[in-house]
Amino acid sequence: RDKLVTGVQTCALPIYLPLRNAAPAIVLHGDGPLLVLAGAGSGKTRVIVHRIAHLVRHRGVAPWHVLAVTFTNKAAGEMRERLSALLGPEAREAWVQTFHAFGARFLRREAARAGLPPEFAIYDDSDQMSLVKRLFAEAGWGEDRLTPREALSRIDRWKNLGLFPAGVRLAEGDADGEAALEIYRRYQRALERAGAADFGDLLVRPLQLLQEDEPLRARWAGRFRHLLVDEFQDTSPVQYRLVRRLAGEARNVCVVGDDDQAIYRWRGADVANILE
Repeated sequence: RDKLVTGVQTCALPIYLPLRNAAPAIVLHGDGPLLVLAGAGSGKTRVIVHRIAHLVRHRGVAPWHVLAVTFTNKAAGEMRERLSALLGPEAREAWVQTFHAFGARFLRREAARAGLPPEFAIYDDSDQMSLVKRLFAEAGWGEDRLTPREALSRIDRWKNLGLFPAGVRLAEGDADGEAALEIYRRYQRALERAGAADFGDLLVRPLQLLQEDEPLRARWAGRFRHLLVDEFQDTSPVQYRLVRRLAGEARNVCVVGDDDQAIYRWRGADVANILE
């Protein structure tokens, strides 16, 4: 399956073609969901960029109605550069960024609904560790039960699943899990008091708002007429659910990836998102 593409449109069976042959069909694909499964170096990102340019130049889609997301700042920057070469200044109006950058931008606009100040702080790894160590000290805990790093790892895993403390379910007898969950409760309260968010919040807080506020969800789903996701094999459950909420009823989602290149399982990525 190296350098092959699966394009399911109106046919009963998948079409397997070299990406160079299938690329025009991908770029010209109309409305509705589209999955591109192709190997490394086969031009997946190039296809995404040309599809965006086609939507803007030939389908009349305003660039600000396009959201394209990927996983690293470098990849997002390269995508913006390629799009700028095709569209010129219009390219700056498309939302082309990482998942976390999108989440931060979303929360800046919806800060009041999220209970955050407009210029909320975003805690990095060092800030998170300092906070958890302080919470351990306040609770009078040593590291004989679980360590601050282990607690943070659990918190990150729960946020990648889209879970705040109230939604976490533990296995019976999971003493370390009980301790981590108590730290999670205190951790979220401390973030709220500080008017801050961590990187996990940049995904789980937008998802929570979109799930609980139907008018808000409809407004944002209407904002983005087309969603495009690069490296879809590396999406976590919370990222997958966020894309679904933003897609709305139109479901104009184009995702590209390769399950053989899944590299973020340790960070909560679920390759089933692309396979299923």
